[in-house]
Amino acid sequence: MKAISARATKGLNLGSYVIVADNSGARVAKIVSVKGGKGKKGRQIGVKIADMVKISVKKGDPEMKGKVFDAVVIRQKKPYRRKDGERVSFEDNAVAILKDEKGNPKGTQIKGPIAREVMERWPSVARIASMVY
Repeated sequence: MKAISARATKGLNLGSYVIVADNSGARVAKIVSVKGGKGKKGRQIGVKIADMVKISVKKGDPEMKGKVFDAVVIRQKKPYRRKDGERVSFEDNAVAILKDEKGNPKGTQIKGPIAREVMERWPSVARIASMVY
């Protein structure tokens, strides 16, 4: 996975509830695990912006409820620092669902802004975003 240009703070934990910002049919999801994440023994792994995670859909279309998907974190409330010294935070924690391992999104549009770091690592997700912040 490509590195991001920010010194991102891990703003989410396993078990965090996040908003699904695309039009795939899911509304609220729970983070189950981190794809390719490394941790320390005895410490719960954290999730930061542009990380690929496994989510379980909690609210949304009845056929999607309870299913597990791969997703990308596109917004986080916890402030993180960019290389130019700017600190960035968003109003909510949000993900976009992926349909395959290559990073192709399941939905056709994303509601709200996405972080610039997501555009660097996941260009196909950035293509369907309404705005990049």
